[in-house]
Amino acid sequence: MTIPVDEAGVVAFTQALVRIPSVNDAPNGRSEQAAADLVAAKMREFGWEPLVSLAAPGRPNVVAVVEGGGGDGPTLMFEGHTDVVTEGALDTWTVDPYGGEVRDGRLYGRGAADMKSGVAAMLYAVRALQRSGPFPGRIKVCALADEEGLMLGVHHFVDSGLAADVDAAIVCEPEGGEICPVSKGAIRLRVDFHGRMAHGAMPQHARNPIRTAAAFVSALAELEAELHINHDEHEHLGWPYITPTVARAGDLDQINVIPPTATVAVDVRTVPGIDHADLVDRVNVLASALGATDGVFAEVTVLVDRPPVDTPIDAPVVAALAAAHTAVTGSGPTYGGVPGSTDGTILTARAGVPSVVYGPGGKWIAHQADEYVEVDEIVLYTKVYAEAARQFLNGHGLGGVRLGGVR
Repeated sequence: MTIPVDEAGVVAFTQALVRIPSVNDAPNGRSEQAAADLVAAKMREFGWEPLVSLAAPGRPNVVAVVEGGGGDGPTLMFEGHTDVVTEGALDTWTVDPYGGEVRDGRLYGRGAADMKSGVAAMLYAVRALQRSGPFPGRIKVCALADEEGLMLGVHHFVDSGLAADVDAAIVCEPEGGEICPVSKGAIRLRVDFHGRMAHGAMPQHARNPIRTAAAFVSALAELEAELHINHDEHEHLGWPYITPTVARAGDLDQINVIPPTATVAVDVRTVPGIDHADLVDRVNVLASALGATDGVFAEVTVLVDRPPVDTPIDAPVVAALAAAHTAVTGSGPTYGGVPGSTDGTILTARAGVPSVVYGPGGKWIAHQADEYVEVDEIVLYTKVYAEAARQFLNGHGLGGVRLGGVR
C-alpha cells in the first residue's frame, strides 16, 4: 500500500508558489524571498523548524531536518529550487504566467514544472511519510536559491557544512517520467583576444582580433568533432558539445575602426569520461596558437566548471526510487539523463553526495511560454517521493541490507 498524501493540499501549494514571481530581478524588486517565506511557513505549519540562511542578499535557502523517530539510519535529502527564469514577453503566453490557473487537468505558469511542483511534492511527501509513523534516520528538505543562475544556493549549502551528513539526494527537477542518475557536465568559457586598434582604412597597422576569433570558432567545431571520435554517444546523454554562444567586438557606430579586443563565449557540455581540465587546456593551447599567428594575445577564463554526474544505477538511492516508482505507478522505471546540470551536480561534485534527478513535468517544457505541469503528476510524484524515502531509509529492496552511515 502506498502512503496516503494530501492531494488537494499539494496542488494548492503548487498554485500558491507559482503565483509568486520569484525571478532574480532585484532592480524590479523580485527575488526568491517571498517563495522562500511561503516554503518556510508551510514547514512551520507541518511542525518543522526551518533554517533560513542567505545565499545572497534577498535570496534565502530554506532547510528543514525531519527526524524519523525510528532510530539511527541514513540521511536522505530532497532538493528543489525556488527561483524561476523570467516569463519573457507576455504576448507569447495565453495564460497569466503567475496565475497558477488549472485548465483541462494542467496547472499553468512560470515555474509550474521547473520546479515549483517538485518543491511542493517533496514537502508534502515528507509530511505524508512522517504522519504514517516512525522511520529510521532523517530527511533534509531543502528549497534553495539561484539554481537558474550561478547556483549560489547549493554552493552556500555545501559551504555551510549542511551536506556533510547527507547520504543521498533526490533532486526534484522535471524529467518527464525518467529517473536520471546521470547528468551532463558543463564548462562555460570566456575567451578574450587582445589585438591592436587601428583605422579600418589602414589594417596593416592593426592586429585584428576578429580574424583570430573567427578562426577560433571554426577550430572549436574541429575540436568537437574530435570529442565525438574519442567518446561514444552516451546512452542517456547523447553527444558532448562545444558551442560558441556569444561573439562581441567593435561598435556598429564605429565601422571604420578595427577594435582592440574580441570576445567569444563558449558553452561546453560533456559526458562521463571527458577530463575537464584536459579539455580546458586544449582550448587554451588552441586560442593561444591562433593568437600567436595573428600577433594577438588570447586569454581564456573559466566561468563555470561542473563535472558530469554518473551515479550508478544500482546505487541505493536510485534503486529505492526505481522500486518506489514501480510500486506507485505499477510499471517499471525508465532511465534517462539530464541534458543540463542541476543543483545535484554540485552536491555530487563538491560534497560527494550520490544524486538522482526525478520530478513532475515534461523534460522540455521548462523556460517556455505556457509552461505547465499535469495536475495528476503532482500527486503521483508526491506519492513516489514518500515511498522512495521509505524504501531508502529502511533499506527495503536493496539486498536486505540496512542502510546507515554509508558515507
